[in-house]
Amino acid sequence: MDKILNSILPWIRSNSRVLDLACGDGSLLVNLQKIHQVNGYGLEIDERSIIECIKKGINVIEQDLDTGLSNFSDNCFDSIIMAQALQEMRHPHLLLGEMLRVGRECIITFPNFGHWSARRQLFFLGKMPVTRQLSYQWYETPNIHFFTYHDFKMLCDAQKIRILHCDCIAETYPDVYLKKMFPNLFTQTAIFHLSL
Repeated sequence: MDKILNSILPWIRSNSRVLDLACGDGSLLVNLQKIHQVNGYGLEIDERSIIECIKKGINVIEQDLDTGLSNFSDNCFDSIIMAQALQEMRHPHLLLGEMLRVGRECIITFPNFGHWSARRQLFFLGKMPVTRQLSYQWYETPNIHFFTYHDFKMLCDAQKIRILHCDCIAETYPDVYLKKMFPNLFTQTAIFHLSL
């Protein structure tokens, strides 16, 4: 989470209103409140995570994101964040549109299923990949949409979404050196900053 936080910090304005979708235990919002004094809210469906948010003093609402964000008005947040959860949504393209309706900008992070280690396992071993970023077996994974860095860029283009910034996280050699040149192959976690 530290690498994701460091990547998105320049994209979040101080004292802004931030909504963190699938906020987990609220750690990201805690850090954003400390560093940028954001007015943050989280949406989460997991009961244990909600309890952790409350313990940390995070404003959290229990909500299933697959039902959309209809309880929020247009542009009521400066930034909407969704870290490592878009691939778990039933209709990610619809939720992405809702995020940009509710927030002026959004930040999305996701595991890149096009990373060479995932390709290697599928091609040479003939099995669904299990990596550090994709740590579940196929039969227990919460991930229901497997997409790549390039797939996401194509979705943004199709929905006329502007990519303001993009960052690529890679943790191993040679990935850290090649991720800028070949992001679809060497990015482990992709981070996109978007607006309409």
